[in-house]
Amino acid sequence: MFHREGPVFLGKRYGAEGPYQWQMPQGGMDRGETAVEAAYRELEEEVGVRAEHVDLLEETSDWLYYEFPTHVRTKMRPRGRYMGQKQKWFAFRFKGRDSDIRLDTHTPEFVDWRWAPLESAPGLVIPFKRPTYEEVAKRFKKYSVGASK
Repeated sequence: MFHREGPVFLGKRYGAEGPYQWQMPQGGMDRGETAVEAAYRELEEEVGVRAEHVDLLEETSDWLYYEFPTHVRTKMRPRGRYMGQKQKWFAFRFKGRDSDIRLDTHTPEFVDWRWAPLESAPGLVIPFKRPTYEEVAKRFKKYSVGASK
């Protein structure tokens, strides 16, 4: 989610420790839900931002993947052979006010948030997600320079 002046929303993960605690909102798809429907739902659940507060700018045409490292995999129940995530990414332009961002509307996923330069996001995320964030930053760079109208 991009601010109208260009920076991107980053949330500080609830319960995260260490230097890599920040990430963009993300989540899974419910049965019968399209990827874009899930994106809007997750945005509202994780950061309280409703559909009327954003404009959809772009959806990646393909899915991006990352694998969980071994220490993470051992804590999970396997769901098939692949132990990672595939994600469809969306760029939204935030047109609300900062007060429209609410971290307390559902079970909290983030304890804090900030607007930050998109290019800083890969260095703030947990390392196994970094290549995906680098790819997202490359693809969505055009939105980080502010609204064009």
